[in-house]
Amino acid sequence: MGSNMLSQEEIDALLNLTDQEDKQAAVPTLTEQEKDMLGEIGNISMGTAATTMSLLLNRRVQITIPRVSITTPRQISEASPMPFIIVEVSYTEGLQGRNLLVMRTGDGSVIADLMMGRDGLNPQAAIDEMVLSALSEAMNQMMGSAATSLSSMFNRIIAISPPVTRVIDLGSEPLDQHLDSDEYLAKIAFSMTVEDLIDSEIMLLLQVDFAREMVDILLHQQDLVADPAEPETQTAVAPPSYQPEVQTAVREPLATPPETVRHRPERAATPPITVQPVEFQPFPPESTVTQPGTDNLQLLMDVPLQLTVELGRTQKTIREVLDFVPGSIFELDRVAGEPVDIFVNGKLIAKGEVVVIDENFGVRITDVVSVIDRVSHLQ
Repeated sequence: MGSNMLSQEEIDALLNLTDQEDKQAAVPTLTEQEKDMLGEIGNISMGTAATTMSLLLNRRVQITIPRVSITTPRQISEASPMPFIIVEVSYTEGLQGRNLLVMRTGDGSVIADLMMGRDGLNPQAAIDEMVLSALSEAMNQMMGSAATSLSSMFNRIIAISPPVTRVIDLGSEPLDQHLDSDEYLAKIAFSMTVEDLIDSEIMLLLQVDFAREMVDILLHQQDLVADPAEPETQTAVAPPSYQPEVQTAVREPLATPPETVRHRPERAATPPITVQPVEFQPFPPESTVTQPGTDNLQLLMDVPLQLTVELGRTQKTIREVLDFVPGSIFELDRVAGEPVDIFVNGKLIAKGEVVVIDENFGVRITDVVSVIDRVSHLQ
């Protein structure tokens, strides 16, 4: 009897084997269709981001060849235990989730060097506050344009919070504080080149559920495009089965030319041929009645609007204005560092902070008026 009992070592071995089998069974997989869809999403969004970066750096930038796979933070850290630049993007409208853009610190240094007006040939090795600030500005522009392309792809408004850029040493720090080291992620790897300065790879990481949500939205959009054609084919085919005999009686008083009345008895044997096109000519215009409105809406999207940034205001008397001379200083009603107002055609739509881009002033949007309020203001 004693020989049939398991030892503690054997029990532990069986339990470990069971745990390993459970972990293997829990590994999520992506279908080929899901991989293709994610690759297309990444290709379009990062393609737009590459165009934006090209304008910022005044260099030819290519981000291509998306490759989709499943990985974990632990696997990434073990494969590349070195410092990386992590750009965290959180979606605030249109999508619920976030993604991480991962690039090598050397690539980030070159981008920052170009952003500061240099040639990128001798970038600063250490990522200090100045380099990180320049790189953050580039990432803000890139991710903003990527979100815009997703809005067009998903046919919905998509908004993101300002991306957070930081340097993480994967040899000693976790990839992300909010992710478990063994949590499965969808990884979209891209090849990135910046002329002859950068030839590297960047990664876009998403939680698997969020990746599938994006795929489902895209599939739903395709279904909406395909569905409207189905009712038209049904209405064009179904009526001949029950309408021929009735049409000869109903259409007779409506036909004003005498010739039509005289010829109707001769063609009574083949009413479906003569009745079907006459009966259903009115339907195609009805199916396209919304098209002009849609076209007009698209035309309105290209109407230029005057965008103004207001630093502040003050009131002066006529006497004070007449006393202005070169060198005069007057105080505005806004505290230094307070967000500035952004107007479109004189209507407030957002607030932002003043930044400097290549010796030009710019504005980084920090708060946007709701879409409903913006549309009502623009009317």
